[in-house]
Amino acid sequence: MQLFIDSANVDEIREIAAWGVLAGVTTNPSLAAKEGRDFTVMLAEICDLVAGDVSAEVVATDTAGMLAEAEPLLAVSDKVTIKLPLTPDGLAACRTLSDRGVRTNVTLCFSATQAILAAAAGATYVSPFVGRVDDTANDGIALLEEICAIYATRGYGTKVLAASLRHPQHVAQAALAGADVATLPAKVFHQMVRHPLTDRGLEQFLADWAGYRGGA
Repeated sequence: MQLFIDSANVDEIREIAAWGVLAGVTTNPSLAAKEGRDFTVMLAEICDLVAGDVSAEVVATDTAGMLAEAEPLLAVSDKVTIKLPLTPDGLAACRTLSDRGVRTNVTLCFSATQAILAAAAGATYVSPFVGRVDDTANDGIALLEEICAIYATRGYGTKVLAASLRHPQHVAQAALAGADVATLPAKVFHQMVRHPLTDRGLEQFLADWAGYRGGA
């Protein structure tokens, strides 16, 4: 399972990219707005930090507007993947872009039937929102498992990108469910890497080594 970071903060992305674990980046209008910077400039900086796909989302709600917004985003880098909402207009835009060979990420997926539509429209990625499903007292991981099972059974080429992952357990569960990609905030990357036994073990190794060298 590939790991993407869900962020528009260049410093966060640079830090996690330095770990050597990042395969790509997802952004959204809320994350971009929080940064308060020109989006195309920020997008270019992000694309320079990673080798893989960088999702950039349109904000138009009609097909023509989405396609128009996609053009300047695609001009930024060949790493840009156009992120589209899972609406009738978003699906139509997805089909048009996919037929041109443009990579797409159909987002805000909350049901297996929506995921089937995204695959039918030729999406490169579909993004089920695990945490937001949990927020409605439903099971986001169960939804992810259902989508992965359908895609595997039908042989769809669309990749399942598990989104709205709130904690490390979500990441492990997404991997077990069969997600192709998990996108997570920097905070969850930090939670994943830390473990008290790792910290204590490293402290002990260093203390033992210092004693050994001192004795020599």
